[in-house]
Amino acid sequence: MEDSEQIQILQHLISINSVNDHEADVAAYIQQLFADHGITSQIIPYADDRANIIAKIGDATSDQVFALAGHLDTVATGDVADWKFDPFSAHIVDNQLYGRGAADMKSGLAAMVITLINLADQQTPLTGRLRFIGTVGEENGAMGSRMLTEKGVADDLTAMVIGEPTGGNLVYAHNGSLNYHVYSRGVGAHSSMPEKGINAITNLIKYVTAEATAFDDAPVSPELGPLVHSVTVFNGGEQVNSIPAKAELQGNIRPIPEFDNTAVIHRLHETVDRLNQEPGVDLALHVDYSFKPIISAKDSPLVQTTKAIADQEFGHAIDLQVIHGATDASEFTKSSHDFPVIVYGAGKWDAAHALNESVDLDEFRHVQHVYQQLVEKFLS
Repeated sequence: MEDSEQIQILQHLISINSVNDHEADVAAYIQQLFADHGITSQIIPYADDRANIIAKIGDATSDQVFALAGHLDTVATGDVADWKFDPFSAHIVDNQLYGRGAADMKSGLAAMVITLINLADQQTPLTGRLRFIGTVGEENGAMGSRMLTEKGVADDLTAMVIGEPTGGNLVYAHNGSLNYHVYSRGVGAHSSMPEKGINAITNLIKYVTAEATAFDDAPVSPELGPLVHSVTVFNGGEQVNSIPAKAELQGNIRPIPEFDNTAVIHRLHETVDRLNQEPGVDLALHVDYSFKPIISAKDSPLVQTTKAIADQEFGHAIDLQVIHGATDASEFTKSSHDFPVIVYGAGKWDAAHALNESVDLDEFRHVQHVYQQLVEKFLS
């Protein structure tokens, strides 16, 4: 495929607004690209205007299955007026392509799609199967990867690459992510007679105070560092002269293998249950979603082979890194089948979700070359 066509694919993907929705349009575009090159794909609907996509090439009889996976959605743009260029114009200047999803992660998505097309067009003999997986909703709950995992899409995988932005470096481990609500129920009353009510905000603040030290005894992961926890959203009250009967908050926790999601949830319940022993306190915990931490061994064939290829491609030694975000890998690895996962893609990690998000086009090209060589190494 000509370089200009590859850049056009990336630009077209960015021009499709898939902010927390509308992934079906992205899936349909990718399906048509595959069809134009003789690759059969399957659209798997999730909801109205939301769909996952799976495609495969190679030896259908082989038990070696290598997966390239990425999400089709992006986060919101914020105020478009603050961008240097329209976030869906995929504008290029000084070898930087700007747009929402340029880094996270339509550059990785495009590079994966191009890899399948190149291998199909070149009729590269593969001794195993290459599976492309495009998911909905990674940015807001990972419902696509959860759905596909439940359908068994990861049950036969030999290895997987997630195409999130890593700047061409290799991420072999990342934290989990757990989101939750705590609801506080009180009794409404006139603010001139607070003794007649129970202040839901006051009781919820007791939870905030307890949460600040609830994980002080958690161990530190030698790979991922300390468990990170925060209360991030707080809402309560309706009128200034009324005692609030309801309040709620949201929190986010980044679990580590040494204090995993099960331990975190248990500690949250302990905290809420202890506070509920106090007179008038009525708190309820709800876990919204729970991504587990991921670690692949540094000396695994997947990590070492990818690093060797990328070192050669970039002309210098790339870094082995950890990140504290979560990815679709946390859902895919819930499969009963065990397989190694790495995160590898174009675009800087700190460009994700940022104003004026961009990707360096040379980096994009290098990463696509690494994907293709990696597949050929594992399956040829």
